[in-house]
Amino acid sequence: MTKTALITGATSGIGEASARAFVSAGWHVIATGRRAERLAALQSELGADKLHTACFDVCDEPARDKALDALPDGFRDIDLLINNAGLALGTKPAQQADLAQWRRMIDTNVTALVSLTHKLLPALIARKGAIINISSVAATYAYTGGNVYGGSKAFVSQFSRNLRSDLHGTGVRVTSIEPGMIATEFWLVRSGDPAASDAQYRGYKPLTGDDIAATLLWVATLPEHVNINRLELMPVAQSLAGMQIAREG
Repeated sequence: MTKTALITGATSGIGEASARAFVSAGWHVIATGRRAERLAALQSELGADKLHTACFDVCDEPARDKALDALPDGFRDIDLLINNAGLALGTKPAQQADLAQWRRMIDTNVTALVSLTHKLLPALIARKGAIINISSVAATYAYTGGNVYGGSKAFVSQFSRNLRSDLHGTGVRVTSIEPGMIATEFWLVRSGDPAASDAQYRGYKPLTGDDIAATLLWVATLPEHVNINRLELMPVAQSLAGMQIAREG
């Protein structure tokens, strides 16, 4: 039986790579995102019989619900939700940060993720499905400028653990994936500076969207009695930073 995965944020990075990986493995994929032209290109590449696109902003609940209510036959029964859509805005410390950017991160990384999960829970429980939430190492390790982004990802990781507890006995699996540095458009969106984005990945080999997509497919295809609660990944070149001390004089 062909299984169906819904992947948010599928127009680039982890989401786009995951759509390709799951279709290649024989899944049906519902790919969502805000950029219609990229979704169309992905569907043209992978085939409309295998990949259905739904163009909406995850923060726009009416548009989301309209798209999900219009899913065609063959894509209606969702077995896996991959909450990938998210963003990081700004690199400034909290005292210099833009409150509007904070609110947008919370709306996308927390509120939209929670809302979509809540909407799909009855169907996922009925099908003994799975939820994979894309968190970040920023959920665990603090860094200057991480403020609300790190806080939002900490929520995603803890929400995943609590979902596991709430869904005990339902057969639904829940996993939090927590990557380190990945070479995607993510840093460009965050910094708004192409030069800074290029510099961020210079001189070492970061993770790629394909690396994470392969990990998601592995998690999703484990035997049904196996649950990966939390999985942290970093490139070999990245490791934990030391504590900071501000000295007087």
